[in-house]
Formats: sequence, structure tokens, C-alpha cells
Amino acid sequence: MGTRIADSIRERIEQMIVTGEFADGERLDEVKLAEQFGVSRTPLREAFQSLAASGLLTLEARRGAFIRHPDFVELVEMFEVMAELEAMCGFRAARHVTESQMLAIGKTIEACEAAISAGDFDEYYRENEKFHHLVYEASGNRFLAREAARLHKRLQPYRRLQLRATGRMPQSMREHRDVFAALERNDPKAAAAALRQHVAIQGERFNDLMASYRQMAALKTG
Repeated sequence: MGTRIADSIRERIEQMIVTGEFADGERLDEVKLAEQFGVSRTPLREAFQSLAASGLLTLEARRGAFIRHPDFVELVEMFEVMAELEAMCGFRAARHVTESQMLAIGKTIEACEAAISAGDFDEYYRENEKFHHLVYEASGNRFLAREAARLHKRLQPYRRLQLRATGRMPQSMREHRDVFAALERNDPKAAAAALRQHVAIQGERFNDLMASYRQMAALKTG
């Protein structure tokens, strides 16, 4: 239960950070946030640790947690690397994926489709994340899987954010099906291309989405 609370808080603070509600370098007030979310400081600090691992916070001993906004160039570069890592995972997975792994990947696709039908954005993202991690594992290269998972975690707030763009969830779903079909055919090049395009689209949409969110934040403060 405590972990779920911390995860929920992390997602809420994550959203506030990436939509510009906190300034770069701003110190987070633990007492104020604990009151705002109606929780103790323990799950709040757990959320801070997770956000620091994603690069959105800097934790300083005896000083607290400070907001860190990556610049656009850094984010675009990270998405470029993520696209290549995922493409590599897809290429290898098409050669090494097992029947049980395909069944597990297929279940995430079914769960994502159900989440879209229910209009459940959070559930869609959770199953979407499972899908990607299963592909990493199916690559058969543990080092590659760990590195892909590490960067995925770093980009998690932005991958979540871009899914909120109009029409993005159904499009993401179609891209997942393309990846799955390539894995079923044991087609490494098609799997790599589908995953590269899938993540590259995220980066492009992220830029557009961030611009609109920043405008909204400016209107709130203006």
C-alpha cells in the first residue's frame, strides 16, 4: 500500500514538474506537499527518491529536494538514444523471443486495448510500460535490457506526458501491434524499425505537447 501511495504522489508531482508548475531550481516544501496530498512525509520522500532517479529532482543533504528541468536539447538527445536502444532490443527480440514471452507481450496488448476502451490513461501507461520491458527482456541481452530499462525510467515522465496528446493512445496501440506482428514473423529489421519509429514519434509529439503545457502554465501564473 505504501509503495502505491508513493507511486501516486510521484506521478502527481511528476505532472506538476513537466507542465511547469515548479520553476527550475525551486526547493520543494515537504510540509506543504504532505498537507496538499494528505499523506505523511515517508511516502513523499519515497516519491522524491524516484523522481531523483528520473532526473527531475536533485536531493541535497540537509537542504532538501530541488527541481531540475532538463533542457529541450538534452531531452531530444535522450529520446534519440532511447529510440536506438529500443530498436536494438526489437531486432534481437525478433530472433530470441520465446513462446511464453510472446504470450506475455500479447497480454499487455489486450490490456492496453481494454484500457483505451475504458478511457483509463493510467492503466494504459502501466501496461504500455510492461510491453516495453518485456521486449527488452526478450532481447536475450541482459546488459542491453538493463540499459534500456534505465533510460526508460529516466524518460518515464515524458513518455507518460506525450500519451495525453489527442489521439496518441490509439496511435501508440497501433504501433504496439506493428511491433508484435514483426516479432511473430521473427522479422528483426521490421521489429527494429517499428520500435525506432514508435519512440521517435514520442519525441516529436513531446516537443509539441510541452510547448502547449508551458503556455498553459504561463497563463496560470500570468
